[in-house]
Amino acid sequence: MSEEAATARPDPAAARAGDAPARSDPAIEKRPHEALPRALRRVFNLDDFERVARRKLPRGVYSYVAGGSDDTVAMARNRADFDAVRLMPRVLGGHGTRDQRTTLFGRTYAHPFGISPMGLSALAAYDGDVALAKGAAAAGIPAVMSATSLTAMERVAAEGPSRWYQAYLPGDDARVVPMVERIAAAGYEVLVMTGDVPVAGNREDSKRDNFGAPMKPSLDLFLQGATRPGWVFGTFARTLLTHGVPHFENQDVTRGPPIVARDVVRSFAGRATLSWHHAELVRRTFPGKLVIKGVIAPEDAARARDIGADGIVVSNHGGRQLDGSLSAIAALPAVKAAAGDMAVMLDSGVRRGSDVLRALALGADFAFVGRPFLFAAAVAGTLGVRHAAAILAAEVDRDMAMLGLGSLAALDAGILAPASRSRRG
Repeated sequence: MSEEAATARPDPAAARAGDAPARSDPAIEKRPHEALPRALRRVFNLDDFERVARRKLPRGVYSYVAGGSDDTVAMARNRADFDAVRLMPRVLGGHGTRDQRTTLFGRTYAHPFGISPMGLSALAAYDGDVALAKGAAAAGIPAVMSATSLTAMERVAAEGPSRWYQAYLPGDDARVVPMVERIAAAGYEVLVMTGDVPVAGNREDSKRDNFGAPMKPSLDLFLQGATRPGWVFGTFARTLLTHGVPHFENQDVTRGPPIVARDVVRSFAGRATLSWHHAELVRRTFPGKLVIKGVIAPEDAARARDIGADGIVVSNHGGRQLDGSLSAIAALPAVKAAAGDMAVMLDSGVRRGSDVLRALALGADFAFVGRPFLFAAAVAGTLGVRHAAAILAAEVDRDMAMLGLGSLAALDAGILAPASRSRRG
């Protein structure tokens, strides 16, 4: 870990600085459309990945990734509230090239977006955690590894390379400290501590599909697989032959149980007692950057600032936890006002380049995107992830041109219609 990464505070005011325009993954950006794999030739936006992945994945795996909690009201509101933020294009800007490089925690990324943590990625895509990390590295963006992954964090850090790790920690000092030490020893520079999952959300689609942990063999699961032979042989069987039965590798300092174990639920216990005391303990233990994820209330942003967190992620967990929750984009302005000098990031509902720019205009320093990137990995592995990043980057570039922006350093609330500039949810 570099000294700069371990000690420098984020500087949101300088977060969009850069010396020269940067391009990510030119092999993808310049690839002729007809040279793309067949599965990607009809993919023109992030939502298209879901359409293609749905045909490839068993019903249970697909609905686990795509679904939300309860009546999916929060998930729908995430998109509706983005759509309600109106943009104000400026003409005759004269910017023949645009620079969207963004510096966050001392590292400069090619674009102002990254990949959110997503659990069970290796069930949706072969070696999914590694594919996400490698695709992100090729695109010049960060990928946050999920605690509920089926791949050891050390391997992803080495092969990805990934430097962001998201942790679900128990409310137990004796387990928190060694786990944080393991994360640091693996080389992770940013620890994203998720705070909005004291208990698992109610995901009824997964219940209907008999999908969850532990995975229980059933006729229904067999039939789901039988109708998706590409997934059975390309992901499931290949995983078993190469890596054996998947385990929850990172739930604790030691290897967790296999996904089929009867006691797997017990290994997730203890989150309901997680508190700000434990966040303070993590802050004292972890030498890198600490980010608190799942912040919607301004009071929680202020508390994160007070304990010395380096950043927060404004998020309602993609609508997968509390249904009816305020959307992240609606919560953003008030949270930003309470955040002080912390880096403010956002996820939940970002699907277009214009969404990224809306989030930045309302105060975010960076945006994260989840489901579409995992669907991209399911469709075409690392190449799919790279293609998804290239699509989103091209949208950001095109929208910057139409908004009259030559760089993200020039972006402010002026790109929003007056009614959208003072959004408070």
